[in-house]
Amino acid sequence: MAAQTAVDAEQNANNNAAPNNVNNAANTANSSAANDETASAQQTTQDRYIEKMQIIGRSQALNKASGSATLINELALERFKFDDINRVLYSIPGVNIREEDGYGLRPNIGFRGATPERSKKINIMEDGVLIGPAPYSAASAYYFPMTNKMTAIEVFKGPAGIKYGPNTVAGSLNMVTRQVPQVSEGFIDVATGSDGYAKAHGYYGTTINNLGILVEGVHLRAEGFKDLDGGGDTGFEKSDIMTKLRYDLDGEFVDQVFELKLAYAKETSNETYLGLTDEDFSANPNRRYVSSQLDNMDWTHSQFQFNHYISNDDFEVITRVYRNNFDRAWYKINGFKGGAVNRSLQDVLANPNADETNQRFYHILTGEQDSVEEYEKLILGNNDRSYYSQGIQSDLNLNLAFFGFTNQVEAGVRFHQDQIERNHTTDSYVMQNAALVSTGADTLATTTDREKTDAISVYLKDTISIDALDITAGVRGEFIDAKYQNRAAGAQGDYLDKSTRIWLPSLSLFYSLSDHGGLLFGVHEGFLPTSPKQNPLIDTESSVNYEFGGRYNQDDFNIEVIGFFNDISNLKEGCQFSSCGSDNDIEFNGGEVDLYGVELTSDYRFVLNDDIDLPIALSYTYTQSEFKTSFESGFDMWGNVSAGDQLPYLPNHQVSLTFGLTAQTWDINMAIRFVDEMLEASGDGVVLSGVTTKALTVVDMSASYDFDQYGLVYVKADNIFDNQQIVSRRPYGARPSKPQQWQLGYQYRF
Repeated sequence: MAAQTAVDAEQNANNNAAPNNVNNAANTANSSAANDETASAQQTTQDRYIEKMQIIGRSQALNKASGSATLINELALERFKFDDINRVLYSIPGVNIREEDGYGLRPNIGFRGATPERSKKINIMEDGVLIGPAPYSAASAYYFPMTNKMTAIEVFKGPAGIKYGPNTVAGSLNMVTRQVPQVSEGFIDVATGSDGYAKAHGYYGTTINNLGILVEGVHLRAEGFKDLDGGGDTGFEKSDIMTKLRYDLDGEFVDQVFELKLAYAKETSNETYLGLTDEDFSANPNRRYVSSQLDNMDWTHSQFQFNHYISNDDFEVITRVYRNNFDRAWYKINGFKGGAVNRSLQDVLANPNADETNQRFYHILTGEQDSVEEYEKLILGNNDRSYYSQGIQSDLNLNLAFFGFTNQVEAGVRFHQDQIERNHTTDSYVMQNAALVSTGADTLATTTDREKTDAISVYLKDTISIDALDITAGVRGEFIDAKYQNRAAGAQGDYLDKSTRIWLPSLSLFYSLSDHGGLLFGVHEGFLPTSPKQNPLIDTESSVNYEFGGRYNQDDFNIEVIGFFNDISNLKEGCQFSSCGSDNDIEFNGGEVDLYGVELTSDYRFVLNDDIDLPIALSYTYTQSEFKTSFESGFDMWGNVSAGDQLPYLPNHQVSLTFGLTAQTWDINMAIRFVDEMLEASGDGVVLSGVTTKALTVVDMSASYDFDQYGLVYVKADNIFDNQQIVSRRPYGARPSKPQQWQLGYQYRF
């Protein structure tokens, strides 16, 4: 996939809706002159409105924005038709990912070395609104929107991220859903593939006079690529339906757009945290032990968003009101009951032959032996959680002239509330005849608490243009009031109330060397709040982040090179089930850390003849990290750290190369990605100390043929050479990358 850097955004200005533009043009050409005039007027307002749904501006040939900005438009998303956000983001420099389930159901995404664990250190947004279940109270993103319904994916790193919070240590990911079309159009996409894969995706939208409507639905399912001992489904089903209503109101002095978005999504997946021993992985990387036969995630998500956009030649204001509800229950194996003998699942699977006790525990997990002793009973937990996230935010763009200088002012304010309620329980089972059998004991409540946050955020940015130099100064304020309440019986006194007040400055410079290239420099303060339940002695994460680089674009050639240095004065990490196999949600401080590296992205389109083009895109990331102090930690991913140790799950080198052959009726694309080896733990004294994942090279391909009015047929293969490696040994044992998967699909537009 050719990720487009912000420098070549102008030539892609119309691609946010491509390939719909072909149908739009044909339909408009057949309409009456009166309808043409109305559509043209609406398009002007709607184009401006669409751009406000995105971070990256696309109005200039040479993008002078501070920070590294990358846009993947709908045309690029269509090339590979990925369902997995991980596969989309691999083409963007500076993105570090820890894969988990192979389908991207619960991604782990970081930017510029920030921990990828549950994407908790980046701002995840949909249509400019925070979309995580509880971004302040419980940042771990156990919900992630469906990639299929997105028409643009944006990644923004560096000083311009000061506009988006609460997390400014790394950057922001914004996903843009389909806009209401100006004329009647529809789309159907159906596919089938290996491992029981099936997809059904469609939308229809139209605008009559000033009122527009869009309905879009996606359903995905797969039987899964893992083989459960004794048989069983290891796949998933997920669905998403979205409706938008838009009303355009063009006035004499201002133009306005009113839009309502309603969405509902559901997933049921037979997913587990239980992996394999390294020996079993070598024999069959897709095996699943029988002890995970009851593991299942079940969630629902509902979304409400109302947007009001008002503009004229001098200013633009967009106001968003939003509410997201997320309810989930993940029933899964937690470990052995313990007592007389305690062994974690991570220790058993990392060292199955360490002693007779580990061997027996291993054989119980695999169903080769029955549970006999009390401590050999298996505990399955239901992590039942309810979240909401709601608020109102307003953003202003204003062009002013002071003392002969042009000022582009951006300002915004947001009032946000979110909450998580945990109602975790556990049940006791024994392994008998290679099956889990309930002991009949009562279900026990484990974690019963509530975390809630009220936050007011403000930001102000001003870009001053002085000849070839653009100077952008900005500041963000976060004013956070957080509450924690242990709701368990007899624990009413277990209550915490704390506040955080902070101002985060930024400064960036862009110097235009010509109409096609320039240099950039930026510095901004990074911040990451603690969750409401954390002890006030745990400090927020803070850093000073620098970048320097340049970008150049001319005709069909684009290149951007940026070096970055993150001077972290206080690193913060936390234990979740995905990392430590525990639901205690304890956070740890790691002191000073240096993170630095280089990001390169470039693309070029070779014109082979009048009919065939050869687009090529390259993305490369070099990242290095270093703890500056030595300390002892109770965090499973750190252990006892010595100064100079590197961070876990951070590859030194990542490369993505995409290329294709494109003609009028057919299209062939290939993507090659390389991810270097990664440490499983930083220091000494923990189970995975000194253990690494192996470097992994994966090749994906897609091909399509357009039968014009009869639709388009496509075939695609993920991991065409079926190369599998261990992508992580967390929380319990070795986890595989996705094996080879084929798909055959058909698309029809009308």
